[in-house]
Amino acid sequence: MRTTKLGNDGPEVGVIGLGCMGMTHAYDMAATRDDATSIAVIHQALDLGMTLIDTADVYGPHDNEELVGRALSGGHRERAVLATKVGLVTALGSTPGGSSPGSVRNGRPAYVRESIDGSLRRLRTDHVDLYQLHRVDPEVPIEETWGAMAEIVAAGKARRIGLSEVTVDEIKRAEAVHPVSSVQSELSLWTRDPLESVLPYCVEQGIAFLPFSPLGRGFLAGRFASFDDLPEDDFRRRLPRFQQEALESNLAIVALVREVADRLGVTAAQVALAWVLAQGPRVIPIPGTKTPKYLHDNAGAAAVTLSAADLDSLNDVPAPTGTRY
Repeated sequence: MRTTKLGNDGPEVGVIGLGCMGMTHAYDMAATRDDATSIAVIHQALDLGMTLIDTADVYGPHDNEELVGRALSGGHRERAVLATKVGLVTALGSTPGGSSPGSVRNGRPAYVRESIDGSLRRLRTDHVDLYQLHRVDPEVPIEETWGAMAEIVAAGKARRIGLSEVTVDEIKRAEAVHPVSSVQSELSLWTRDPLESVLPYCVEQGIAFLPFSPLGRGFLAGRFASFDDLPEDDFRRRLPRFQQEALESNLAIVALVREVADRLGVTAAQVALAWVLAQGPRVIPIPGTKTPKYLHDNAGAAAVTLSAADLDSLNDVPAPTGTRY
């Protein structure tokens, strides 16, 4: 797989990474969890050149990091560029912002300083390559949270630090304290908000941009034709875009993606990912999967070339019905 850099001073990584959240968290939790298959998927991702492996302490909580730690033991750690996050805390029965099931924000410096040690223990490593602030805590100035994360870099526990779901102003405020290596936000053919200002700023500054949910949580790959297709215990059942009326309207987006895919002889998922890759030289999508078939499908998107006409067609897909959360 071709590579790009994780920020101005970062390591080379495959242009497509792997998001590990769904292996233990949020999606299809009624199904039997299969850690052996998930570990095999992580190993296959590394074999395919998908070297950026992304997790977070809140996924589970904690058991996603533990799973990734087991997967990267036995000599695999050196093959991976390992990223985790801090700043969301599980609080059962509470979903402020709705951006992660049952979580609240915590950006207090003391909490950040103590959290890295737990993550390193679970991940079975002495450092992470990228430590990300999962969400900015509105009760704590970002400069204070970011200063604590900079201390973690100085201590050698993280090689670089990144932000998630932030504004340009927040990036600039963080940059005044310590360099920002990456910004992670949702970006896909049905979530284009970062294209207005955040992604252009990242491109200008050489900051890596890591799109999560680049396949619209599986929708853009054509996996769901109705609300009833969603597993019973699944986070997406709470999202506005997946409610039946909105979902039926949003199928028009999938149809247009499939038109381009059929013309190129590839899958809808590969077209959707190729569009994301076309948005900038250091755009590194991190689609999540726990299935070998989907993993190989996602990796194949790195070899898909979209013409100007293809991009024009995709840029014209209608806006989605329903908000993100």
